[in-house]
This record gives sequence, C-alpha cells and structure tokens, in this order.
Amino acid sequence: MASGSQHYPAVVESELPLGSVVTASGRVSAVHRAGEEFPELPFTDMEMVRLDNALTDATRSTKVRFNVYLGDLGNNPAAGADELFPTTPEFERSALIAVSPNQRVVEIRSGKAVAARVNDRVAQLGVTAAVASFGAGDLIDGIVAAVRVMSAAIKAP
Repeated sequence: MASGSQHYPAVVESELPLGSVVTASGRVSAVHRAGEEFPELPFTDMEMVRLDNALTDATRSTKVRFNVYLGDLGNNPAAGADELFPTTPEFERSALIAVSPNQRVVEIRSGKAVAARVNDRVAQLGVTAAVASFGAGDLIDGIVAAVRVMSAAIKAP
C-alpha cells in the first residue's frame, strides 16, 4: 500500500480547460462544443454510465472512495501504481484500480485510512474478477466486475 504526502486536491480546478469543473463527488465533468469531433474514446456512453454507477454504488456502500486509472504504468507497473496513487482524489481513504491493458497488468492500492478493510485478500478478489473479463476481451466488464467484487468483500465501517 502506498503512502506519502500529497496536496489535495489532486485536480486543480483553475488548471482545467474552459468548460470543465470538478463535481461535488470529485470527478471532472467537461462540456463538448457542438461541431467539434470527439477524440476516439475507449468506452461508449452506456459503458461509462455502468462504470460510474458501479463506482458510485461501491463508494456509497463501503465509504471507501474508488478510483480507476486506465493507461500505461511505465516500465515497472508496480512502481508506476505507487507513484500514481497519491495523485488520486482522497487517496488516504480510497482504493485505486490501475489497469494497463497493453502491459496486461492490474495493480490495486489502498490508502492508510482503509488499508485494514481494502486488504490483500480484497485486492486479489478484484484482480481475479477483472482478469476473467479481460481474458474475454471486455475491458469495461473487467473494471466494473473488480469494483463490484471488491465492494462486496469490504466490510462497511
């Protein structure tokens, strides 16, 4: 589990592009201007809704903030996840599910305040749930499954 000092917030609202805000839940919401093309997105709108619902339900039921990172974790994925974790919102009371699809790696980290509840057993359950769907080529199902399985395994405070 990663530790260290970090200045909150992890996202500085004044540095966001025009039309972007940090919501009350800590997520970044941004507008899309009419006529502009979307860059290629990894997930459909419905997949994003499923992920958002899973994250919201998990956070509400466990009082643990769930964060997901999808992208490259560097040459040493474990060290990359350790470096990334303190930059996530509310990292002291959160769980990070970091997925690097091209490296075929899933790393899970938990903050000090929730480490006893988001322990190695819970992390392993999340990885196992994710990998089963990833093997079938379904990235979003794997991430959603990891969030749901982990939240079900975490004891409420």
